[in-house]
Amino acid sequence: MAILKLYGDSHATCTWRVATVLYEVKVPFELVHIDRRKGEHKTPEYLEKQPFGQIPYIDDDGFILFESRAICRYIVAKYPDCKLIPTDPRKNALFEQAASIELCNFELYAGTAVFESRGKPRKGLKTDQAALDASLAALDAQLDVYNVILAKQKYLAGDEVTLADLFHLPHAPVLERDAKSDIMMRKRHVARWYKDLLSRPSWLVSEDGVKTTLEY
Repeated sequence: MAILKLYGDSHATCTWRVATVLYEVKVPFELVHIDRRKGEHKTPEYLEKQPFGQIPYIDDDGFILFESRAICRYIVAKYPDCKLIPTDPRKNALFEQAASIELCNFELYAGTAVFESRGKPRKGLKTDQAALDASLAALDAQLDVYNVILAKQKYLAGDEVTLADLFHLPHAPVLERDAKSDIMMRKRHVARWYKDLLSRPSWLVSEDGVKTTLEY
């Protein structure tokens, strides 16, 4: 069987997200580095696979898939023993609820903050401090609700970690490092949950820089 190929930048946020799940599930993969500074994500060859010219995408024995969350779901569906997506109807519904929370109530604001604090400087652009402050303030309000949920259970979908929790990586750590914000540590239950995610070996390896990994 061909080794899954991950096309992306080893220090790009969405590449980190996919790699974290690959490491979590222990899937062998080859990283094919895409140098965005050289415009390799905008070449005709790349756009044939990823028409939006974004990273990453995967090639799994000829099956091409892009969008980091879709890739993560595919990996988990292919290796269901990891149990990162529950199969019980009610538990699965709670997982889908948690996944929607991440996308609509976390990513919506964290994504803007990450772009302003990390994305723009990496492109040589100036951070819009007002936009950064506004996105962090809006996210802080959302995390008040996270704190209520996490006071009742260990993770967003219950007492077992799911893909919905892992989806918060890597943007949450970027807020701490690049936006210089303590937003993930201000609320007791959010901080406990966040520290748990940061301690996972799959994230520790990803954060150090995604590398081709053929054995675990």
